[in-house]
Amino acid sequence: MAENTNKDQPITVEAKDLPLHCPQPDAPLWARHPRVFLDVAHTGEARCPYCGALYVLHGDAPKGH
Repeated sequence: MAENTNKDQPITVEAKDLPLHCPQPDAPLWARHPRVFLDVAHTGEARCPYCGALYVLHGDAPKGH
């Protein structure tokens, strides 16, 4: 997963990045907040309630999610 330096751009995640949480370890300073887990596998995208970052699942969700 690439670092998101522009909060207006969606962050692409893959099945290997699940379970997904925000902020990521390499998150920029503006995105530092309490860790929250996001369900991106259900609809293909999720928005962080703290910083507003949009995560978009690229590819198929893993089986069992």
